Amino acid sequence: MTHDPTTTHGSPVVQVSLMMENRVGSFSSVVTLLREAHVEVLGLSLVDSVDITIARLIVSDPDTAIQRFLERGITHSACDVVVVELEHGATGLSDCLKALLEAETNIHFSYPLLVRANGHPLLALHLEDADFSQSVLHQRGFRTLAQEDLSR
Repeated sequence: MTHDPTTTHGSPVVQVSLMMENRVGSFSSVVTLLREAHVEVLGLSLVDSVDITIARLIVSDPDTAIQRFLERGITHSACDVVVVELEHGATGLSDCLKALLEAETNIHFSYPLLVRANGHPLLALHLEDADFSQSVLHQRGFRTLAQEDLSR
């Protein structure tokens, strides 16, 4: 039996979001806390306001990150995201977005990851229906990653 490289095997990729005070060094403190627990930040999106910053993180070990946040009383939440490999750079991005548009599924937010898979860029997508969207992407030949693909 041949392995289909577009089929995801494993756990969904978990995004951890947290709310921080918008002050100098807040994000650096979070990264240091994670680093001390041997957790690497693999992707991030920061949204600022005058008082707070919302950090969306994809990390190498979400369970350990969540445990650290609980221990420190850091307000957080977790959700699943789809991480897709874009083999052809900008063309891959365009084709990915076109596939999701044609499937009439909404993208709530997205951001690139700091790491690459097989030398290709990765894009995190929070989608209206992750399972359906992954199926659409697989049918179009895109490879999506599992948490195990990102964890070391």
